[in-house]
Amino acid sequence: MDNDARSGTFITLEGPDGAGKSRQAAALAERLRGLGRDVVLTREPGGTTLGERIRALLLEISSDEHDPISDALLFSAARRRHVGEVIGPALERGAIVICDRYADSTLAYQGHGDGLPIDSLRELTEFATGGLWPVRTVLIDVSAAEGLTRRQMGAAMDMTRFEVADAHGMAFHERVRQGYLDLAAAEPQRWRVVDGAGSPDEVAQRIWSALADLVG
Repeated sequence: MDNDARSGTFITLEGPDGAGKSRQAAALAERLRGLGRDVVLTREPGGTTLGERIRALLLEISSDEHDPISDALLFSAARRRHVGEVIGPALERGAIVICDRYADSTLAYQGHGDGLPIDSLRELTEFATGGLWPVRTVLIDVSAAEGLTRRQMGAAMDMTRFEVADAHGMAFHERVRQGYLDLAAAEPQRWRVVDGAGSPDEVAQRIWSALADLVG
């Protein structure tokens, strides 16, 4: 299940809530398809029948029921099926896989945000994915305040419990953002950090530049 066994290109987009990952992932996929590339666009949690069920369950959990270890295990269960059914087969046929969030979200949210041991979460991720990590991860960086403001301006039905629950206030989101920056700094060969400020087209061009050596 390691990266060397696959001929495709695995790219993930990460960032705090409100960074615009989903929009940018879709724009990137459209641009690459326009160049005739075989592209699979997917997301976490989700991407499979089980993954979507787990996504719904995670969003239904109230702040009173919040347990970081349970969250990490549920995300990892969804990820296991995601790799086996969607990401792995696409990479094996040589496609470009663009995933809106992946394992680094668990490290940032349950690790840096909720305080679970990063090493334990990495071991869990390795076990769940068979050691599959993206070849390139783009961090769309925005401040916690800006990201939450963007989300609150959207539809209420689209808000997740990580964005509205009392257990996930500004301090939590600040830790998540700093966690992402720390992860990127520790592994510069894989990560690229782009400024999430400005128009969607401006951010899209920054992302494209960050991927030019892989897909340009």
